[in-house]
Amino acid sequence: MNGDISDIGPRKRNCLNGTVCNRLKVLIVRPSNRHRPARQARRNQIETITPNGIKLTSGDELPADIIITATGLQLVTLGEMDFSVDGDPVDFARTWTYKGFAYSGVPNLASSFGYINASWTLRADLTCEYVCRLLEHMTETGTDQCTPRLRPADATMPERPWIDDFSSGYMTRIMPMLPKQGDRAPWINTQRYSADKKLFRKGPLADGVMTFTRTKARARSGGSA
Repeated sequence: MNGDISDIGPRKRNCLNGTVCNRLKVLIVRPSNRHRPARQARRNQIETITPNGIKLTSGDELPADIIITATGLQLVTLGEMDFSVDGDPVDFARTWTYKGFAYSGVPNLASSFGYINASWTLRADLTCEYVCRLLEHMTETGTDQCTPRLRPADATMPERPWIDDFSSGYMTRIMPMLPKQGDRAPWINTQRYSADKKLFRKGPLADGVMTFTRTKARARSGGSA
């Protein structure tokens, strides 16, 4: 068998199963008498499926006995769970990332996302350490809610993508659905371990952005568990 691996597209085309995709990779399998299969990477756009294979917009036709489609990895935000604050649904694309793990205006929510250019667990460990510090601080101060909130001066921050300078398709496709980052701490997602160590380990908890409050229900109960 001779397998030609073709990367078709970023143009939206109807995939073979009827769904719409941004990118279509196809493995075209056709008979060959050679002992070792040959592989050839091609880049083009699909014009149509023909009885004998795939016709490209270039006019070429790739003969095939079998066409195997793969649309690529599709990331989602926080597992596609629905979140709401005081009954209002949260649109994470409209939030700002707080140190790359929390979200502006969303209380008591932390998520872990590692490094794309280093060990994933390095950043996961920093996030967990910081969340433990937050919980200890809340216990000591008798508060039960922590919420990152924009300062007045932060309202005019330029919007930057959640991760800068990473062109892989599976990330660029999800970027419009992820929180924004700004141009100043703590509204940044540095993706640099040296910078994150300072943010997470040496940065103050009460930094003027992370606000600590006590809910009315807890206040009425006297703070009892």
